[in-house]
Amino acid sequence: MIEQMLQNAYHWIELHGLRIVLAIVILIGGQWLILLIKRYFLRKMHKKGTDDTLKPFLTGLIAAVLQIGLVLGVIQFLNIQMTIFAALVGAIGVAAGLALSGTLQNFTSGVLILLLKPYEAGDVIVAQGQTGEVSSVQLFNTIIITADNKYVIIPNSKLSNEVIINQTRSSNRRIDIELKLSYAYSLEQVKPLILKEAVDMTNLTREPPAVVSVSGLEPDGWKLVVYAWVDSDLYDETRFELHERVIAALKQGGIKLPGM
Repeated sequence: MIEQMLQNAYHWIELHGLRIVLAIVILIGGQWLILLIKRYFLRKMHKKGTDDTLKPFLTGLIAAVLQIGLVLGVIQFLNIQMTIFAALVGAIGVAAGLALSGTLQNFTSGVLILLLKPYEAGDVIVAQGQTGEVSSVQLFNTIIITADNKYVIIPNSKLSNEVIINQTRSSNRRIDIELKLSYAYSLEQVKPLILKEAVDMTNLTREPPAVVSVSGLEPDGWKLVVYAWVDSDLYDETRFELHERVIAALKQGGIKLPGM
């Protein structure tokens, strides 16, 4: 049976060689036209101020629909009977069903993400062990760019079913610094040194103010915690600066940290 099918296919190709060449030209031209249509819709969406998160998803969806239409058009041009084509697709579908189920799950998850908006393009999120800025939400995955410029692709189904930390939604974030000091030093010695640095830093908010307090006691020393609030957009640079200032202030005040 398979041999007969191959033989029939060979005769069909031999008979329709020119039509096949034209079909290939149509496919190539169609791909080029689809690219132009995608660019057109992108420009339109940009002019209308469409959400940046929606743009890649919608253009991807438009392209997918056009691709299907192009393939069906080429099939009709080649005079392939749709019943034969449907049977072929059915046979392939049985084999590829499991793989496609995951793809469809990613697609529906992408739709849910766009509707519920747990994050948008430009948000900094923590998900799947990765921290980065959302570049785009696409048909089947989300692209994030990490601080060290890694291009991370995460399936949408993973993001819709698991915990996501969105670090951008709140206007302010808290910087936490933990220190361990010898019992030779008191809170009254250390606290003013740290609070002075916090007050001098213009990036830190005045409300709520910075807090310095004892967080625990251990046999070889006491633990100190510093809480300070900052605008979310300035979090990283301010956190680095506050650490440096605290270390320098303690050193200048004669306070020794373990290992220093």
